Amino acid sequence: MKYLQAPLYFNLMKPKTIETDKKYPAIFLLHGMGSNELDLPPLVQAFDEKMFIFSLRGPIVQPPGYAFFTMEDLGQPNENSFKQTIKMVDDFILFATKTYPIDEYNLFLMGFSQGAILSKTYAIIHLGKIKGVLALSGYIPAFIKAEYKNTELAHLNLFISHGEDDPVLPFSWGVASKEFLQERGANVTFKSYQAGHWVTQENFEDIQVWLKDRLQ
Repeated sequence: MKYLQAPLYFNLMKPKTIETDKKYPAIFLLHGMGSNELDLPPLVQAFDEKMFIFSLRGPIVQPPGYAFFTMEDLGQPNENSFKQTIKMVDDFILFATKTYPIDEYNLFLMGFSQGAILSKTYAIIHLGKIKGVLALSGYIPAFIKAEYKNTELAHLNLFISHGEDDPVLPFSWGVASKEFLQERGANVTFKSYQAGHWVTQENFEDIQVWLKDRLQ
């Protein structure tokens, strides 16, 4: 199956020279509510000669940018909207692996806020499909925790970070998602920072180290 066009609008960074018959790692970036596909690439642009970097735009207009799903209340995504977007992300990954010279066993997800929520959830639902997840300032929705409470996550690798003074998504939500994942065997690197709902310089540097180690 090959799409004629991508199921989501995206920005792409890739190696300037593509070697024949070589498959490359890929990372899929998912922005936060009200942002867009230009927000996260600077965090990983240092890797653009080693991998394909796809930055996806949420399908819902949310001024001043876009969103990936709608909300019922704080911390409560609309389940139908959320699962539809999980399907869109899966369709996009299939599109990317069929269209570009990508190693389907070397795929990463990185998201901030809404994107972090999606990234963690996608990796749980599609266990074994993603080599590593970088989830910045997010949580795992209650309906996903209930649905996958008995799932073994031993081969799931994640970098989770959260600001201790986050006024949008409380720090305790990040801790709770770490605990949920670790209790089911996931390999979690958890970092906290004296920050709000943003990425600090220290956070940026920790992202570089974690991703570089897994691209060796």
